[in-house]
Amino acid sequence: MAQQTILGIGNALVDILTQIPDDHILEQLNLPKGTMQHVDAERSLAVGEAMQQYGSAMAAGGSTANTMSGIAKLGLTVGYIGKVSDDERGRFFEEAMRQTHVQPFMMKTPTPTGCAQAIISKDGERTFATYLGAALELSGDDIKPELLDGWDIFYVEGYLIYNRPLLDTVLPMAKAKGMTIAMDMASFNIVEQNRDYMRALARDYIDILFANQDEARVFSGKDDPEEALHDMASLCNIAIVKVGAKGSYVQRGDEVVKVGPIPAQVIDTTGAGDIWASGFMAGLIQGKPLQQCATMGAIMAANIIEVIGAKMDDQRWEKIFKTLEEL
Repeated sequence: MAQQTILGIGNALVDILTQIPDDHILEQLNLPKGTMQHVDAERSLAVGEAMQQYGSAMAAGGSTANTMSGIAKLGLTVGYIGKVSDDERGRFFEEAMRQTHVQPFMMKTPTPTGCAQAIISKDGERTFATYLGAALELSGDDIKPELLDGWDIFYVEGYLIYNRPLLDTVLPMAKAKGMTIAMDMASFNIVEQNRDYMRALARDYIDILFANQDEARVFSGKDDPEEALHDMASLCNIAIVKVGAKGSYVQRGDEVVKVGPIPAQVIDTTGAGDIWASGFMAGLIQGKPLQQCATMGAIMAANIIEVIGAKMDDQRWEKIFKTLEEL
């Protein structure tokens, strides 16, 4: 049996990563710590200027792009759909995708490529000021049904909920082609603002649903992560609730597994949920048991939180490959 392939769709963003010595600058910029705020081009520029004093690094980002890059690094066949401009950031993004062996299907627009100012506090918590730019213009008209041909799994980020016409086009399209659809809830404020719509999507289209503890609580209305997990699993095939330092819960039908975390030194939590999903999905594609899939996710996340940003160097990947082999 041929190994399954996975195609992701998301907001193509370039991450501008900045470590700050204390959180005063967040208060000055009116950015609540730990949240993701949408900003316009002008505000994005102002945040960028305020961050210049600390020095920054650039990386291809966006939730789905991070997950797809991680899966591709594990040697699987991966594609990515997004929208950028033919500007410096857009070219950087597309090249970065290719370098991680992800096949990019990039739509183009004159609007500048989106960027996420990822501001990293001393404790590793990150705060995002996100200018969607070109990413916001990705529409159902851009996605021709044949673009999905030959792919088995369709992976969607919850951030696309802000682009409902796109989801209302592509999810039925993927379903009609018999694809398995996976979605990460992305951010608790998104779930809070769009709970009914998100539950309807889960019921009608989603096969695999990822959430962290806060997202699961808001989505289900249940404070206990296991109760939230059962609620999610009643709507889809596989439900995942990540509970940070306590590990994760996964449910498929009556099967429930709990996996503890892998000890790690937290430097930056950027991309931890995205890369956890990479490990889990890679395991699932390879037909591994749920326990092992979740452990693969935990291994990946433990490594990403020890580095700045959502990308890891070759040495770190060698460590991951070695750990996964031992698994």
